[in-house]
Amino acid sequence: MEIQDVFQHYVDDMRAVEDLIEESQRSYVHLIPEITDHIIKSGGKRLRPLLLVISSDLCGYRGDRQFPLASVMEFIHTASLLHDDVIDHAVIRRGKPSANSIWGNSVSVLVGDYLYSTSFKVLAEDGDQSVQKLLATTTSSMAEGEIIQLAKCGDINITEKEYFSIIEKKTAILISAACAIGAILAKAPESEVKALARFGMRLGTAFQLTDDTLDYVAREDDFGKTIGMDLKEGKITLPLIRTFKECDPNEKKIIERAVEDTGEDYIEEVASLINKYGGIKYSLDKADSLIEEGKAFLEIFGDSTPRKGFFAIADYVVERKL
Repeated sequence: MEIQDVFQHYVDDMRAVEDLIEESQRSYVHLIPEITDHIIKSGGKRLRPLLLVISSDLCGYRGDRQFPLASVMEFIHTASLLHDDVIDHAVIRRGKPSANSIWGNSVSVLVGDYLYSTSFKVLAEDGDQSVQKLLATTTSSMAEGEIIQLAKCGDINITEKEYFSIIEKKTAILISAACAIGAILAKAPESEVKALARFGMRLGTAFQLTDDTLDYVAREDDFGKTIGMDLKEGKITLPLIRTFKECDPNEKKIIERAVEDTGEDYIEEVASLINKYGGIKYSLDKADSLIEEGKAFLEIFGDSTPRKGFFAIADYVVERKL
């Protein structure tokens, strides 16, 4: 099964999610749907809603609660992107001008807050305390990850352990929650809930790790953001962490200057060092290992279309165009 087959198999389910997303973002405040449309309809693949839909199917849930909860996954994700772009002073998001560069920081933050509020309104209407508790913990962890990343901005001495803690909190935990919620809806055994949560955590970590690696090597037309943007924003990701650990003192000074000067004139030089010391391969190998670990957690489930769907998504994460 390929990634396009997964989307095709769940096309009706995802259409139901899209309808709820459209309905939930309506407001008499015209800026709210205008800004949410700008980012939600800008090319995202709805990965988190899709994972929730697949996990519901995998665990045998046959109701319709997965659709509003899947829309919540997209709202929380979108809110985090709006806030991230303000913090990072980003001007591009998915190949288009970021919301904050068009409407300003204040409006972007407030619309992000609106999306968080909408999410918890939907959760209150759903009424499942297990799901509410999981997503309350998840969003709190996402905020912690953002704060830790901000504190570590420009810190070339950040460790691999600290880096992985950041991406697990910022990115992987929401993907993990999306996978676990389907099992919760189906009242699956705790062993299945944990297996899906662990799969999602590995998948989400590999997803962000691959994103961070693509930042140094992908074509901008394919990836949808300026190459080397992480370096310009002072984000020290695994390819650079590995390279800084391995390179000689003179090369360390080049990297330090690049980070201090926000990288504008050093991207090619830093990318060359990353290639020299195998930072790209090292990072992608880590992502591959995480995906294999994640797949192993799904062995608890028998062979089925939804499990094949999860495997296809996992393969897609590490096979995106370089």
